[in-house]
Amino acid sequence: MTTDRVAIVHERLTEIAGSEHVIEQLALQWPESQVYAAVARAQGIPKNLPRPPKTTFLDRGYKALGERSYAPLLPLMPTAFRHLKLGDIDAAIVSHHAFATQAVFATDAPVVAYVHSPARWAWDPALRAGEGGGKAGAAILTALSAVARKCEIAAAPKLRTVVANSSAVADRISNWWGRDDAVVVHPPVDTEGFTPDASVEREDFFLLAGRLVPYKRPDIAVKAAAAANIKLVVAGDGRAMNACRELAGPNTTFLGRVSHEDLLGLHRRARGLLMPGVEDFGIVPVETMATGTPVIALGEGGALDTVVPGVSGRLVASGSDEEVVDGFAAAMSSFDPSAFDRHEIRAWAEGFSRANFRAKMQGVLDDIV
Repeated sequence: MTTDRVAIVHERLTEIAGSEHVIEQLALQWPESQVYAAVARAQGIPKNLPRPPKTTFLDRGYKALGERSYAPLLPLMPTAFRHLKLGDIDAAIVSHHAFATQAVFATDAPVVAYVHSPARWAWDPALRAGEGGGKAGAAILTALSAVARKCEIAAAPKLRTVVANSSAVADRISNWWGRDDAVVVHPPVDTEGFTPDASVEREDFFLLAGRLVPYKRPDIAVKAAAAANIKLVVAGDGRAMNACRELAGPNTTFLGRVSHEDLLGLHRRARGLLMPGVEDFGIVPVETMATGTPVIALGEGGALDTVVPGVSGRLVASGSDEEVVDGFAAAMSSFDPSAFDRHEIRAWAEGFSRANFRAKMQGVLDDIV
């Protein structure tokens, strides 16, 4: 059997983020593949897909909502994925956040699940706190969480292979799905677009980059910089922006969204990047490592796979919010970028390249056929 006829199933193509880069690289590895998504819009479709994605009946509802939100459609997503028409295929690769593994019920071909994470919001009530928008919304979200957990548990034993994007995600799969055989394949990082420049000198600031959303805990980085009276540059935007501005000290600068060229320059010039939240993997820290810049990260989640103390950065112990803020403030105050070798950091980051990702996923499919 070959693996020329591969179906690639993704939750949604509504914005370009880490999981969409995974889809793009899978499609490049199997150029004859077809990508399927529950809903899609133009700005959420990776540019290098070999052909347009196919969507489900939910896409009509998404268009009727003006492509503003897919949230009202979430209860119908399990049905949409179970009724995909994948055709005569050799294998399917499912890119899973919450409901995509339901595609295992739509085909008799072997299914590989690339799991960005089991639905953390469904399994961890703390992540749902304050997200429902009132009592009625909270009740709906709680009910949807029960559906998501039930769907994941039903699909898990039917998956031929489960791939986790980090060791932390593999642990969640074991704890929540009862699958102890997950293979870890880290997601692709653009090590070609993020490169070192020996002519660029470090400047006296730390960098916080990416979406400013509550679960990434940008507030911790902003508080720590204020407590340590250290310069912090924030590149990115999101719904936590205003809250972060209120917490910021006089040495914190908010740039909003910046171009790739400007972001690359910030990565190269920063003393180090801050990663204060618990990430499933965390692509931004590896991008900064690809430029030869070290990272200060919370010692949980995906950072345990990417931040090697003394080589690519420094880990801050977990604890209460106050303890973590103090830990980041102390780490920044005592941080010495010259103790890290740019070339060694870059060499470590190259292990997370797009080419390595494609080769490892090819190996996963080769194993099942």
